[in-house]
Amino acid sequence: MVSGFLDYLKIEKGLAPLTVAAYTTDVGQFIDFLGKRKRTLLNARRNEVRDFIQELFSHSVDGRSVGRKLSVLRHLYRYLLLDKLIEHDPTLNIDSPKQWKVLPKSLARDEMEVLLHAPKSSSKGKLGEAIALRDRAMLEVFYAGALRVSEMTAVKLEDLKLDFGYLLVRGKGDKERIVPLGKSAQEMLGEYMKHARPVLTGVHTSPLLFLRRGAHQLTRQRVWQMVRAASSGMGRNASPHMLRHSCATHMVENGADLRTVQTILGHADISTTQVYTHLALDRLKSVYQKHHPRAKAR
Repeated sequence: MVSGFLDYLKIEKGLAPLTVAAYTTDVGQFIDFLGKRKRTLLNARRNEVRDFIQELFSHSVDGRSVGRKLSVLRHLYRYLLLDKLIEHDPTLNIDSPKQWKVLPKSLARDEMEVLLHAPKSSSKGKLGEAIALRDRAMLEVFYAGALRVSEMTAVKLEDLKLDFGYLLVRGKGDKERIVPLGKSAQEMLGEYMKHARPVLTGVHTSPLLFLRRGAHQLTRQRVWQMVRAASSGMGRNASPHMLRHSCATHMVENGADLRTVQTILGHADISTTQVYTHLALDRLKSVYQKHHPRAKAR
């Protein structure tokens, strides 16, 4: 079937061998993708084509390459339609890659649990324990409040309202927003404030919430290194931005509306938050299929 299509490209279309080889690789990637979902070329659906394209973007494949892969799949399914091997073309009405908004990478929930407990004392003594406690508190805040790195390093002690369970964050354009903190984040921040921050400040003082030794401000690079080190044990190279997107993704998956997610993320425009729309739609369809009495009626 596929070999016949490739012969058709070489003979009928007169494509160069290198082009045919690239197309062969493209089709092979899609076949492998379908195999993981227990699907084949002949029974693939439109959502599988879309998910395949989404996965390509999530692995940083450039738009031009994605466009080529979609093009060869369109040619393939036209060929299969002409040969009457399929009745429907799953590539119909698939947007051009230029129109796609790519969902940022996020961690799975079990991966987040591993990462949140990853920081350990790198050295013996109070200082090592204080740094590990600080890092765990920062990871909890990243995940609870979807902070940016610059926001994390700049948050002040006076911005933490631990008794009320929220944090005042100053984002882009010096705009302020209130970020709620869950119970886990509150407890870890309480531990940090009681046992770790006094060790890091020593005899010095600082208005900042999170500090390095000597009450100095943390650098963006150090925060990136900390997150990457915490994720290394599970074979991922996580970033602070990935934690931000994990927070938003998991909220939407659990039913949060986009306006609430927009507020927590600090997006000025709802269109920026709408990159998570398909997650909300997936949940909507799932709930509908489960609860509507006519959803499964034939």
